[in-house]
Amino acid sequence: MTRREETGRVLVRRVLRSHRTVAELTALLPELDASPREVGTLRAVVRRPAPGEREVLEVGHLDVAEGLVGDTWAARGSRRTPDGSAHPDMQLNLMNHRLVEFLAQDPEREQLAGDQMFLDLDLSHDHLPAWSELHIGGPEGAVIVVTDQPHNGCGKFIARFGKDAMTFVNGPEGKPRRLRGLCARVVRPGLVRPGDEVRVVRPAAAPAE
Repeated sequence: MTRREETGRVLVRRVLRSHRTVAELTALLPELDASPREVGTLRAVVRRPAPGEREVLEVGHLDVAEGLVGDTWAARGSRRTPDGSAHPDMQLNLMNHRLVEFLAQDPEREQLAGDQMFLDLDLSHDHLPAWSELHIGGPEGAVIVVTDQPHNGCGKFIARFGKDAMTFVNGPEGKPRRLRGLCARVVRPGLVRPGDEVRVVRPAAAPAE
């Protein structure tokens, strides 16, 4: 493992002896399906200040124009826009914390997933349809909206968590549950902190089951 710290920035590389298998991930499904559906918890906020670097934040500032302030979302651009600029509906990537905790096998490796926010919340399409709002930290807190942009695994995800993890999150069990995560954008700015309550407000056309 190598670890570098510069003014709070951390780069971590830890090689696992073995990655989780499809069988192990399948056995985890009951725990994942038990994630809260109405009111969850923000477990971690991670900023990407530069390629390969992560900052695990005690307080994150969500901004309508910038997303997570200090993150490189805008500079990274997107293949899904005609001019390669950052996609406005992909400001934030969110992932289920129960899954990343299981995949990482070490708290310091969780941030390697590359998502900015990890939640104890059911992120599935059935229970969190596109255009649902997530109210974070109370009535006056930040609000983000789930968009319809897919969030898929990439080569880095395979390198860090294994081929079985990629197969699982993008397979018939993982896709409907959004186990690789989802995309969102900020609609009301505010400060967010690990431990904050996350309350689901679904669009009117998609009432809770």
